[in-house]
Amino acid sequence: MSHQVLVINCGSSSLKFAVLGGHSNCPILEGIAERLDSPEQSFITFKHNGAKSVSALPGGDHQAAVGAIKEWIHNNKSAAIQLAGIGHRVVHGGELFSESVIVDERVLAGIEQCANIAPLHNPAHIKGIKEAQKQFGKLPHVAVFDTAFHQTLSADQYLYPIPMRLYREHHFRKYGFHGTSYRYISMQLAELSPTYGKQNALIAHLGNGASVCAISGGVSVDTSMGITPLEGLMMGTRSGSLDPSLLSFIAHAEQLSMDEALNILNKDSGLKGISEKSNDCRTLEMAQASGDTQADLALTMFASRAAKHLASVATNLESLEHLIFTGGIGENSALIRSRICQRLKTLGIILDETKNESVPRGEISCIAPINAVIKVWIIPTNEELLIAQDTLHLINKSIEPSPNT
Repeated sequence: MSHQVLVINCGSSSLKFAVLGGHSNCPILEGIAERLDSPEQSFITFKHNGAKSVSALPGGDHQAAVGAIKEWIHNNKSAAIQLAGIGHRVVHGGELFSESVIVDERVLAGIEQCANIAPLHNPAHIKGIKEAQKQFGKLPHVAVFDTAFHQTLSADQYLYPIPMRLYREHHFRKYGFHGTSYRYISMQLAELSPTYGKQNALIAHLGNGASVCAISGGVSVDTSMGITPLEGLMMGTRSGSLDPSLLSFIAHAEQLSMDEALNILNKDSGLKGISEKSNDCRTLEMAQASGDTQADLALTMFASRAAKHLASVATNLESLEHLIFTGGIGENSALIRSRICQRLKTLGIILDETKNESVPRGEISCIAPINAVIKVWIIPTNEELLIAQDTLHLINKSIEPSPNT
């Protein structure tokens, strides 16, 4: 049987993809289709064996994108791609899905049911799944949910202090995101620390989207994102948590609808809003180094809020043995790691600044002093690999002979 999986991450205007084996960190093929369903010219990028090709995408929709991927695989026989199945990243599984599942009509209906609380994501996921089902024949499909890992939260953590009827009737509650990343990091840490199953960890997934998670014995006990990915940390373009009344104030002051005001909090805030320059941490660090005080303020606020949320979720742990940084910023920004750890000294977290500044890119590294009680790690995440592994596991499980046969 083949051990290769096509992983699809379908957004409303883009479709990211990768072909991976179940044990290799390096994709055989990867790429992205952009400007889907846009008046601008759509295009698709393929990366294989270090070579990159970009071409226009006639049709410019999700159907065209999935078709282009299938055509590339068919036309490039030397890549020797033999798919066992297709894994789909799905942002929101609500309370319906606490683990990855093989896609059938019931699962599709469940993803659609969750679309009311993820209107920007789940409809695009459904579209991507259906197109892949059409074009890849009878290959099995697996849905891997960002929210599933956090279904272990207790009621006192996932409920909002609002009338209970709103939870009972509409399922308004904290769900959390980045669960696939947190599960991958948790598995990696278990290999690094033999007693991890009895230990506690804080994980900071820092990128354009950012969140933190408290994990006890490999299980999520608290996280910063809520019913949507807007809650919690300050992010690239998202404000993170703030006084809810501010949404109304912005709407009235700017003469906007509530949806338009919410759009400001999602797309024009965070690092971008404070710096008035960029949502990219690398750009802001270069500006800060050259004396840009507004860029420095944005980075300081980002680090400050990340530290506050790490300290907040830590209140649900009986002890603390590990702090892990992951995500694009968490893995690559020594400045942000340093500023966060400086604010967490009260928790006993100490950073070795020399190690922090000189870590090899893309490698697992411990950046705490040798004798530190709390280990501080950089662990690169790989959500695509975990999706591929889940897909292969469920496919193999579905074809295992029954013990009674």
